[in-house]
Amino acid sequence: MMTVAAARALAGRRTCFVGIGLPSLAANLARATCAPGIVLIYESGTIGSKPDRPPLSIGDGSLAETADTVVSSAEIFNYWLQPGRIDVGFLGAAQLDRFANLNTTVIGEYARPKVRLPGAGGAPEIAASCKETVVVVRHTPRIFVDRLDFTTSVGHGDGPGARERLGLRGAGPVRVITDLGVLEPDPDTRELVLVSVHPGADPERAVARTGWPLRVAPDLGTTEPPTGAELDALRALTS
Repeated sequence: MMTVAAARALAGRRTCFVGIGLPSLAANLARATCAPGIVLIYESGTIGSKPDRPPLSIGDGSLAETADTVVSSAEIFNYWLQPGRIDVGFLGAAQLDRFANLNTTVIGEYARPKVRLPGAGGAPEIAASCKETVVVVRHTPRIFVDRLDFTTSVGHGDGPGARERLGLRGAGPVRVITDLGVLEPDPDTRELVLVSVHPGADPERAVARTGWPLRVAPDLGTTEPPTGAELDALRALTS
């Protein structure tokens, strides 16, 4: 359900900067269903990749073999991403706070971490410069924290006006999609609000798994269940 909901977020989009893992699976599902013309861009330099299985990394050969073109990483970032030419960026995270700031660097103290994570990669630039970003994560207390151990990628900073003060080009995270539901930033406070739950999910469970007092929208919706075509396409990608 999480992957299907994330794929639907790409309907009508032309270009997507894709992260590895669930974001990549969702982006390729979108290409097979609701966004057949979308151009998928990976930070290794592949533009228009059309893999028939989830890539193992940004260096997976299937991305280059199926791409419309392959350019340098410098061109991807300097020409395509930073000038704001990419519609949406898909990101994951190890930690996320109430303003959709992300941590993919360390868990614990930076100098003596409990866990050293894969690191920033292109995520800070994606979060800063894509016209919009969508975050795909599981809804657990370990991820939804009151305070990040390290801020790798800025979402909405400390609230209204933070992105403008930092000079960030894009609008930031417009949606966070989890295995329980969908959250969106409040237009006034920029704090994440639960706006929809997936079929069978309990909003109280989402509140209990969040490290801050999570607000639930008064008009809370329910995500449309996957269609047969979406399930067939997803199974074809993961088989």
